[in-house]
Amino acid sequence: MLNRKLKIIFMGTPEFAVPSLQELDKSHYDVTLVVTQPDRPKGRGRKVIPSSVKKTAISLGYEVIQPVSIKTDNFKEIIQKHKPDIFVVVAYGHILTKDILEIPIIGSINIHASLLPAYRGSAPIQWAIINRERETGVTTMFMDEGLDTGDILFSSKLEIAPDDTSATLHDRLAKLGADLLVKTIKAIETKEIIPVPQDHKKATYAPLLKKNDGHINWKKSAEDIEAFIRGINPWPGAFTFYGNKRLKILASMPILTDSTAAPPGTIIKGFTDELRIATGKGALSILKIQGESGKQLYIKDFLRGCSIPAGTIFG
Repeated sequence: MLNRKLKIIFMGTPEFAVPSLQELDKSHYDVTLVVTQPDRPKGRGRKVIPSSVKKTAISLGYEVIQPVSIKTDNFKEIIQKHKPDIFVVVAYGHILTKDILEIPIIGSINIHASLLPAYRGSAPIQWAIINRERETGVTTMFMDEGLDTGDILFSSKLEIAPDDTSATLHDRLAKLGADLLVKTIKAIETKEIIPVPQDHKKATYAPLLKKNDGHINWKKSAEDIEAFIRGINPWPGAFTFYGNKRLKILASMPILTDSTAAPPGTIIKGFTDELRIATGKGALSILKIQGESGKQLYIKDFLRGCSIPAGTIFG
């Protein structure tokens, strides 16, 4: 066991990384520097906003740097001056090159929101829900030059609830990852950890989702579409078209007992305050929707101001 505190450089950007930084702070590790993405314009007003990690790091009193690029001599020199034992990398947003990964004495630890080697990539939380997995989890690993290919240190499982969205699952996984991170570092300190190489033959991938990926394919089954809607809530958000109007679908419920010969995407008869849509298998009842007004409404409230007759086809 080391006779001094480990020197840690923390690299992270979004809200997912915040619990990990907070746990490191509570555990009194020597976080000598926090590295995060530059402030970005966000929202309709395009106001420049600091990252969630930056705001947290400043509130905790840590030094923060925000390099535009990590492929510069200046960045490398700054990092080397801190003489880190470990990099902790949580959704930082930049791929670390070999020369950067070789700086810390012990290595670089990454938290990934899946049970590796499953769901390597940028959107593991969303794809686990979309693919109707029953469980997921978090993994800590030593980083190498590949995409989530490093040796596994620890993993922890979590059940996916039937009503989980990517937002609710994100928050639970962020907390689980923070706890697993502290466990991992303690095991490294006491040399009670054996890295396990991943079985690359079992790898699956979770590619980045783009805005247009939210377009609903009504030819899929009602169960698959319902999971898709939850999996991409809040980003990029599931949507369909009613004529020229774009409707965002926020919550739904499959109706598997409903049999219909109507083409997928067709509005079929249901209760007066219900919007029921034919799918490739079964029907889907829309529970919550957002129209062009921008307001999120329960379907009965939406239909009061926008009646959609049976036979209408969503595109």
